[in-house]
Amino acid sequence: MKEKTDSELLAAARQHIDFLSAELQHLGELARNFDAPPSELPEVPWIDVYGEALPRNGQAGGDHIIYVDFKKRYKMDKLIREAPEKVQDKLRATAARAGIVVLDVEGHDYSSAFIASVFHQAFLLGVSYELKFFGEITTTLFDNINTRFFNSSGISKTLTMVYGEISENGTFRFLSAAHPPPLIFSSEFERLVAISEDRLVSFPQIGTMPSRGNSEISIPLLGVKERYTVNEINLMGRGDILILYSDGLSDHRDSAGHKYFPGRLEEVLRTNKRLPARAIFARVKEDLLAFNDKPDDDITVVIIKKT
Repeated sequence: MKEKTDSELLAAARQHIDFLSAELQHLGELARNFDAPPSELPEVPWIDVYGEALPRNGQAGGDHIIYVDFKKRYKMDKLIREAPEKVQDKLRATAARAGIVVLDVEGHDYSSAFIASVFHQAFLLGVSYELKFFGEITTTLFDNINTRFFNSSGISKTLTMVYGEISENGTFRFLSAAHPPPLIFSSEFERLVAISEDRLVSFPQIGTMPSRGNSEISIPLLGVKERYTVNEINLMGRGDILILYSDGLSDHRDSAGHKYFPGRLEEVLRTNKRLPARAIFARVKEDLLAFNDKPDDDITVVIIKKT
């Protein structure tokens, strides 16, 4: 058999590199297709919402946001008409709220973005069934997703998550899987305010252990995850700002090791508190990149403002 010449080997290597580069580009495009477009921003009276996930590599990463405007996405009027009477009131209440997921998959590469997109699809599909049968999103959805990720042996990366629903009166009900807790910036006192620990109950990362009563296999050595607890924050008054974020924000440092969070974030919120949510986010993004334009991790910030 004739051996290939150096030029032929080089041409084959270049062809393989071009193929891999094209595949990476396609994967990045697929991941970005799951980013929420402006049309998916939830609309709730007296509530202004805007946020973005900023991948470290500028293309795609493990941070991800899912917005759920129930009226836009799930044809709530039709669901209410066709639902049993006992479910209709819950559907009406759900339609008046907006849901927000902030997800952080370990790593900041295309494989992390792919895992986030798997969660994205599983979550939205699960929501449609939850609404049909229960009229609202229940903790069972997250128990099922958690166990499904646990049983998917090919997924070795950890996931943290916070899911919350905001109402027009400023009440925020949420559950957390090892994710950084929400922050409240008080417009009246012009500072971040402490939230009672009993309102910040969190659970292990998604997929590290099956949920109680929902394991498809024998109970592992680490045990099972207890049922999720739903937390509730009622602190939002007019002008107050609720912040959801990933640990890329809380761990953000400059070249000298100085932390951005929470002091400098608080200053930006204080200076820009009267602006709309989108503009507040833009100022935060501009400032944190001025602080260090080469972050070590993906960064997500979601601004939820009571107007």
